[in-house]
Amino acid sequence: MSVRRLAEQAFQPASFAFTEANLEWAKHTINKYPEGRQQSAVIPLLMRAQEQDGWVTKAAIEYVADMLDMAYIRVLEVATFYTQFQIVPVGKKAHIQVCGTTPCMLRGSEDLMNVCRSKIHPEPMHLNDAGTLSWEEVECQGACVNAPMVMVFKDTYEDLTPERLAEIIDEFEAGRGDQVKTGPQTDRVFSAPATGFTSLTDETVVLKTTRDAEARANGASAAGVEAPSEAARPRTDAIETNPAFATPSPVKVSPSTEAAASVAAPAENKAEADKSVDGEPRAHADKVAEPASAYKAPELSQETAKPSLDDENRPAGIERPAEADDLKLISGIGPKIEGILHELGIFTFAQIAAWTEAERRWVDGYLNFKGRIDRDDWVKQASALATGGEAEYIRVFGKKPR
Repeated sequence: MSVRRLAEQAFQPASFAFTEANLEWAKHTINKYPEGRQQSAVIPLLMRAQEQDGWVTKAAIEYVADMLDMAYIRVLEVATFYTQFQIVPVGKKAHIQVCGTTPCMLRGSEDLMNVCRSKIHPEPMHLNDAGTLSWEEVECQGACVNAPMVMVFKDTYEDLTPERLAEIIDEFEAGRGDQVKTGPQTDRVFSAPATGFTSLTDETVVLKTTRDAEARANGASAAGVEAPSEAARPRTDAIETNPAFATPSPVKVSPSTEAAASVAAPAENKAEADKSVDGEPRAHADKVAEPASAYKAPELSQETAKPSLDDENRPAGIERPAEADDLKLISGIGPKIEGILHELGIFTFAQIAAWTEAERRWVDGYLNFKGRIDRDDWVKQASALATGGEAEYIRVFGKKPR
């Protein structure tokens, strides 16, 4: 991205202040943010300043910074980073932003820029002689399918030709910009295909003949399964013609569907139904499916019971010292876990560093951590912190604790 600098001092006004209405709006906007986060309103306030004066002046940047109790440089960084902010004077009647990203460039945006060079100024970000018009090349503005396009203030004008853009510029120069049609400058509706639909125009292209559906219905009837009613049958005119769905289907019948068909078969056909395709008896031929009402959800496993506080493997606790170590420096220990460890009499890094394997397993089970203490290596972390504090931790682990 090119370097963006504020306009020269000669163009800068001496001061800036929101109008009464905009000041009321700005205060309301700032109040939307929680206490201590009011500086997050910097972008909307700068945008409102631009809408008021047409561009973001140095005085406006300082005014917004004072409102939000921000350093001037911080607001300047925002204004110069986001290209939505105009930091030099632009045309009072229109500032034409021509998209120069690949889709628009392939569709003729260079010709649109030539129109701007001819009718406004040979160079971007320069005013015309009357000070009413300006232009610039910008990155993608999100209307790629309707390329090429331009944006004037908050409105987009798409599907442009050089001739049509020249007409639009003339309308803005004459003060009739609000009468120009926005969006596509052709007959297309929004982003609909410019040449009309070229696919899915004929329903028969995606329909399938009734052959497969009839074959399935006849097969089910022959097997003794009641054929679906006319209303329940799948719509044969809505089955896709994808070759992958050709009959016979390579997709296996699921065991649940197969079992249901077996149960539904009449008694006289059961012997046949219980045979597999090779004539051998099915492994489940003597089993009868249970009704849905007999199903019982499996019981969830109970959480492993906490080890007893009287267990011999419980680490020895101590009285709370005058200055307890900040156990939260150990990765894996947060405020809640630190509180539990305090309840167990664990207050120092040295205590954790001295835990035996049995003691680690006891604490891990008490916290229901499922091995996390060893995975996070609490003992090694605690040992480094107990030996040399944060400096030793950085030497051992190559990063600051937490």
